Amino acid sequence: MGLFSKDIKTMDDLFLHMLQDIYYAEQRIEKNLPTMIEKATNSELKAGFEKHLKETSQQIKRLEDVFDAYGHPAQGTDCEAIDGILKEAKHVAGNVADKEVLDAALLASAQAVEHYEITRYGTLIAWAKQLGLTNLVRPLELNLEEEYKTDKSLTALAEKKLNKKAAA
Repeated sequence: MGLFSKDIKTMDDLFLHMLQDIYYAEQRIEKNLPTMIEKATNSELKAGFEKHLKETSQQIKRLEDVFDAYGHPAQGTDCEAIDGILKEAKHVAGNVADKEVLDAALLASAQAVEHYEITRYGTLIAWAKQLGLTNLVRPLELNLEEEYKTDKSLTALAEKKLNKKAAA
C-alpha cells in the first residue's frame, strides 16, 4: 500500500499506514545496526550503536503493544525512505578506506536514520492525539524521546571527536 494509494481513505487509515511504516523501518534498522557496529572503529561510536540496537528492539516491542492496543496486527509496510537511507549508508561505508572518515560517515548515516524516525514518531503522536487515541501516545513518546537522545549523543560525538579526527 503506497502512501497515497486508494487504500487510504480516512485519517485512521493514514495513521495505521504510518504505524506500519515505522514498524518496518525499526525492523530494518535493527537488522542493519550489527553491520554498522562491525564497521565502526571508534569505541564510543560502536558503544552508541550497540546501545541503540538494544533500544530499537525495545521500540519494536512498544510498537507491537501499540498495534495490539489499536486492534490491528503488528505488520510493516515497505518504506522506500528508510530503505534508501540504509542503502546510501551501505554505499558510503563501502567506499571509505580511512577509518576516521568511515566513522564520520557511519555517524552521519545514523543521524539520517534518527531524523527519519523523529519525523515519523512526531507525526504519529500528533495524529494519535487528533484521533483521540490517547492510550497510544505514551509508548510513541517514549520511542521519540529515545530517538532524540540518540541524535543528541551522536551530534556531540561528531562535534567533539569524530569530525575533527576525520578532518585531520
